[in-house]
Amino acid sequence: KSVFIEDFARYWFETPGAEPRRYSNWYGDAMWATYLVLGDRDLLGTVYPHMASQVEGWTEERWDPDHEMYRWVGAWDGMETNINSRLTDDSFAGAEGYRPTLNSYLYGDLVALSNTEALFGEEERAAEYRARAAALKARVQEELWDPRREFFFHQFASDERDGIRAGSLTYETGPHAGDPHGRELLGYVPWQFGLPDPGHEVAWKFLLDPEYFWTEFGPTGVEQGDPQFWISPSCCVWSGNAWPYATAQTLTAMANLLHDYDQDVVRQADYYALLSTYARSHRQGGRPYLAEASDPYTGSWSGHNTFYHSEHYLHSGFLDQVITGLIGLRPRADDTLVVNPLVPEEWDFFALEGVDYHGHKLNIAWDRDGSRYSLGSGLTLFLNGHPVARRQDLGEVRIAIPPPATPVPEPRQYNYAVNNGSTHFPHASASSVHPAFPPFYAVDGNRWYHPSPPNRWVADRLTEEDPRVWFEVDFGAPRPLTRVSLYFLDDASGPSTEVVGEEEDSGFPLSALRAGPPVLPPRTVSIEYWDGLEWREVSGAEGEEGPPVGRREYAVRFQELITSKVRVVLERQPGATVGLTEIEAWGPGGRSVSPAEAPIPNLALNPSRDGFPKISASFTNPGDSPWEAVDGNLALTRYSRNRWTAYGSPNREDWVEVDLGMQRLVEQIDVFFYGDGAGVAAPEDYRIEVWGGSEWKEPSLRWRKPSEPLAWALNQTRLEPVRTSRLRVVLLHRAPSASGIAEIRIWE
Repeated sequence: KSVFIEDFARYWFETPGAEPRRYSNWYGDAMWATYLVLGDRDLLGTVYPHMASQVEGWTEERWDPDHEMYRWVGAWDGMETNINSRLTDDSFAGAEGYRPTLNSYLYGDLVALSNTEALFGEEERAAEYRARAAALKARVQEELWDPRREFFFHQFASDERDGIRAGSLTYETGPHAGDPHGRELLGYVPWQFGLPDPGHEVAWKFLLDPEYFWTEFGPTGVEQGDPQFWISPSCCVWSGNAWPYATAQTLTAMANLLHDYDQDVVRQADYYALLSTYARSHRQGGRPYLAEASDPYTGSWSGHNTFYHSEHYLHSGFLDQVITGLIGLRPRADDTLVVNPLVPEEWDFFALEGVDYHGHKLNIAWDRDGSRYSLGSGLTLFLNGHPVARRQDLGEVRIAIPPPATPVPEPRQYNYAVNNGSTHFPHASASSVHPAFPPFYAVDGNRWYHPSPPNRWVADRLTEEDPRVWFEVDFGAPRPLTRVSLYFLDDASGPSTEVVGEEEDSGFPLSALRAGPPVLPPRTVSIEYWDGLEWREVSGAEGEEGPPVGRREYAVRFQELITSKVRVVLERQPGATVGLTEIEAWGPGGRSVSPAEAPIPNLALNPSRDGFPKISASFTNPGDSPWEAVDGNLALTRYSRNRWTAYGSPNREDWVEVDLGMQRLVEQIDVFFYGDGAGVAAPEDYRIEVWGGSEWKEPSLRWRKPSEPLAWALNQTRLEPVRTSRLRVVLLHRAPSASGIAEIRIWE
């Protein structure tokens, strides 16, 4: 559905805090490629301003007018600690250079802008973008191609240590000067965008050669004879490991080579061999799995899927390799359908069904003798259920098709429950909360069911006397709702899941993933809304047939109502607890939603860092900030950079203080402690102190849970209500580790 693509495409330019150029990417090319598939002019027109601003943003930030190319470091190409960066003073990021990646991405974006302008009749601007693309293409081939080594390389922008000279390619100067290696898989990226002119295809002879890139679970990220070749046992080093991200790029590039170039270096069978190797690597323990990088010789993900880092990493691009490469659907801008399969000649059958292509439903079937599908023999194309082309052998089919019908606009729906930013609203709460699985996980926009790593709310301490629990979302303003979608957990019905990172101290309380009763779907579900005075059950609500089930959407639909709060009341099964990976509250909405209007009860929140509340600490690690403990960004993962820590403190105790700026009545403090298993942990103990006007004192407590502080968890302290203008959390460090806090919330 184009609505999902549009939402995702707009997110990067219309959402506060989004960073569309944090990492290198090919946004414009992707939007044009979407148009080639869908033929949706309206969608292309909607995202076109973002395509243009993205290119101009890159040009403003990364264009070198003297060298006439874009320059950047390898780390923000997503290729940290690579063989070039390791020759500089910053081995992680590297020094700036002219890379085949970013320059190819911008070439693709410029071509996309040229095509888009031409489509909309803006020939003058189309010619300008076309000229810029052609000039960049020429520079990449002039500067980054080494005819001696027959490959595209990184080029250094400045003089570096050990004799590396500005303008030199990998290993042309420096400690490995003259070495015949230095090839990285990124050298194939130019073909991903059709950049190289004919005559460069010789580079592909290295890909399937076991002396260079080819391995059983590869290809390797760097050729195997390289002096810096190294299979890193842990993430993240681009010096030899197999990276799905780079393999997907290489497969796209190879498919383009086979379809668009007249060459004899790579054959159709080579594409299938690489795709098959890639498919075999998508496994762990006999089950589908993908992480950030793997051992190219064994296929092991060990060390690269550390807890809450890159498990189930979506950098595969696998479907695109199957559809546009293997099956050979080659999308076009005109009303033409081209299918040219790269499947092995010995295949007797395959089928691809239900592709949305130019406003039509496309099915493709190959049945050598007609016995598999009973649709006739040969390669057959079906459009909207009708056969439109057939040939008896495997080869290219090219036919004209009707233009896309004008799509009927779908009523836009908005999920008013999601909150993956730094605002208080919408705010999730529950009548029962397991400390390790707090409510915010169920409104963060992520749906996943595997227990490890967790992204879930789970109820805690449900009793036989009252098996009910509620989960509430406060929107902060009236919202029109027509549907609530619930995604229940069901750990009993799914396959057992190993705890990733069990052998290491991740900082997460791993025992929480194994302890307690099973998490099962509830027996019953009811939906309630707030009418301004009390909770009322939604009348006429229609849920799914049968009892609630887990691991899929459970939708409850009703006539449109307007409310500022909604909650679901769940009755647990005997001997079990209940949990959600996500709750969604859908209703009609446009491109923007009015901000919440209700007062924010979290007195500590200050995402702008201006005014009050103010935050300070007795000691702060230089790489962290106290402000990040009150900025609303609740990030608990091991690799989060949004936190305060006292790492390096000489003190046995440290404190974090929130100055409210005025007397407020405080009742509860929530602290999300941070731990990384590498020197930062939840404190051994902590206490809350309030400013009495002349001294700090401990207020009277009603309760604290859990009793022992936990990292990656909700730690709550309920006070006898007390008026104060300042409050602090005093932490007794769990020596030798130091304490860390991801977020503090102070409730009025």
